[in-house]
Amino acid sequence: MHDIIENSISKKAQQHLYFLRRLRKAHLPPSILTMFYRGTIESVLSSCITAWFGNCTVSDRKTRQRIVKTAEKIIGVSLPSITDMYTTLCIRKTNSIVDDPTHISHTLFTLMPSRKRYRRIRALTTRLCNSFFPQAIRLLNTQN
Repeated sequence: MHDIIENSISKKAQQHLYFLRRLRKAHLPPSILTMFYRGTIESVLSSCITAWFGNCTVSDRKTRQRIVKTAEKIIGVSLPSITDMYTTLCIRKTNSIVDDPTHISHTLFTLMPSRKRYRRIRALTTRLCNSFFPQAIRLLNTQN
């Protein structure tokens, strides 16, 4: 089931590259092409990225990154990588959870006595270690 979802996301992003190429052939400026990329291709690639990115395979990440590189070549400007997208969205989601005391996951983010770092979640398996909450805490701690 997981592979089907992964493939359908990549396939949908590949299909949108066609329209990006058509817009470039119409001689639109890079700013418009970047806006189209962010609205269509990047939104498809980053849908639920905080849930799947930590445990996706290297080949899935390379497939997604290849789509971003192709879009870069079409537009002619540098675009954020899949890892950069994940980091940005993960930190944004984590900050919204930390700032909202009514959020159900708010209690998972507890500060250490130093009040500078967050207490890490003990994970015995790599699957749990790569999931959203442990990675979000790691990102928050490296950000501070």
